[in-house]
Amino acid sequence: MKDFVYYNELFDLYKELLTSNEKEIFLLYYSEDLSYSEIAINKKISRSAIGKTIKIVLEKLDDYERRTQVIENAGN
Repeated sequence: MKDFVYYNELFDLYKELLTSNEKEIFLLYYSEDLSYSEIAINKKISRSAIGKTIKIVLEKLDDYERRTQVIENAGN
């Protein structure tokens, strides 16, 4: 649950730095609570492509936060 809240906070901060496809897939997975399979069917791409995109988005969000430390500094 902690990861869910954390990544939603990061997404709110850094979503404009993501591609439209990355934003859409993130929202379908994290906000709409769809599975990789459900997203893959809707977008007519493979389940592994969805998993790869989610992984890339999370890595990007972590990298943006590591560089800017917005959330980390907000806690101080």
